[in-house]
Amino acid sequence: MAEYDYDLFVIGAGSGGVRASRVSAAYGARVAVAEEYRIGGTCVIRGCVPKKLLVYGAHFAEDLKDARRFGWNVPECDFDWAVLRDNVLADVDRLNGLYTQTLHNNQVETFLERATVTGPHEVMLASGRKVTAKYILVATGAHPHVPEFPGSDLGITSNEVFHLDKLPKRVLIAGGGYIANEFAGIFNEFGSHVTLVNRTDVILRGYDHSMRDRLLQISLMKGIDFRFHCEFKSIEKLESGALKVTLSKHEPIEVDCVIFATGRVPNTTGLGLEDVGVQLDGKGAVQVDADNMSSVDSIYAVGDVTNRVQLTPIAIREGQAFADTIFGGKPHQVDYSCIPSAVFSHPPMAGVGMTESEARNKLGSIAVYQSDFRAMKNVLADRNERSLYKMICDGTTGRVVGLHMIGPDAPEILQAAAVAVKAGLTKDAFDQTVALHPTMSEELVLMK
Repeated sequence: MAEYDYDLFVIGAGSGGVRASRVSAAYGARVAVAEEYRIGGTCVIRGCVPKKLLVYGAHFAEDLKDARRFGWNVPECDFDWAVLRDNVLADVDRLNGLYTQTLHNNQVETFLERATVTGPHEVMLASGRKVTAKYILVATGAHPHVPEFPGSDLGITSNEVFHLDKLPKRVLIAGGGYIANEFAGIFNEFGSHVTLVNRTDVILRGYDHSMRDRLLQISLMKGIDFRFHCEFKSIEKLESGALKVTLSKHEPIEVDCVIFATGRVPNTTGLGLEDVGVQLDGKGAVQVDADNMSSVDSIYAVGDVTNRVQLTPIAIREGQAFADTIFGGKPHQVDYSCIPSAVFSHPPMAGVGMTESEARNKLGSIAVYQSDFRAMKNVLADRNERSLYKMICDGTTGRVVGLHMIGPDAPEILQAAAVAVKAGLTKDAFDQTVALHPTMSEELVLMK
């Protein structure tokens, strides 16, 4: 008789949990996973996937206008939020089914209920059933942070955006990170008046300053209103149904919807982790070593719940590394250097490696190359929106240590270019590559 009910019990069926579950099961482990909401996690159900579909929908606003300059007799078009919303949610349902099927196909037992840790090898399900496992993997992700002040409960987060009954005419978005700027661009293209409120005057902290400055310029040109050095005092619901938002150092503003995009908090509250000796940091994240092991040697954690790098591909790699190391006999650790990232704003941004300021601080001697241009499509469309590409090189070796861009299809272009940066190629390698003309990406090999 087996010592434990399972070899592995996973709490959370998001990107990291699903990958760890199915790969561990493929190695022959007896695996179960508990998910209290829907299989697929934040990215698939209420994050990057449905958000990207909204981004695609928003792009049609400009594309329809530009089409007239290209000879298409496009009439004035109305936008129907309910149609897009329902189609996006239908696709989420499809993906939820696929992820569920993946677990089933790999003989992973699923429990659609909350699970808490009650011992180093024990889990309690919401139904009251106790199960044991040799290893427990916490992959519960994170949730949006909502600041506390009078009336803050009247606002929503990115979780609820995808379920809005109707498109708000006036939207206030709190935050300066990628979620705030992405939804600002989306709602602005849908025709809402967007006000973005931030505690500082810096948006997209951590991204290259040239890219975030360019996005701010373009966003202002598109009509997005920014209010910096702002703190919330209160939100009050008026008889009309509108929300009166009172801010520090600014006049009150009346809007129809307030969206909080003020960071994300690891989902560890009430999981029982501290009771069994798992150490959490000051933000509630599970503290783990390079092999994803917590302070309890039978309990591991991957993904956003560890608050290392909150990106879906990283959670997937951590889940893969866990399974390979524990059950596959192929121990390895995730390399967190040179991770590409993107902001699906309007226009989108993407970057990999060091920013200019990081390179100056770390390397001292650097060389910076730039290309500031207007995409060919924007020229004919008479759209005064310029793209910016920046390459940062080690001043001594010529090695490319950072690549950053803002402009149409920047994330699609950056993914391939990130391979060159990760591989440690030099500026000369880019210079020796023949340009693919006419494309925007050719600017990568033509920068001076």
